[in-house]
Amino acid sequence: MSVETLREVLLWCAIVNYGVLLVWFAAYTAAHHQVQQLWARWFHLSPAQLDALCFGSMAAYKLAVLVFNVVPWLALGIVGAT
Repeated sequence: MSVETLREVLLWCAIVNYGVLLVWFAAYTAAHHQVQQLWARWFHLSPAQLDALCFGSMAAYKLAVLVFNVVPWLALGIVGAT
């Protein structure tokens, strides 16, 4: 696999992962009350705890996308430019 192909793969992985993140955020904000009712029944979480858990999970997912997709894409771009 060439460096350019790998860069394209990493770029598309990042785009797809950010799309997943946007859908996750939109679904959570659109169905916030329903999600709270369901999770409160299963896990006895307060609304503040659920919000912290959900947005903390989104932050961890975004960080993982940055570390495993965006940073290698940038690094390969720097290496390929020299």
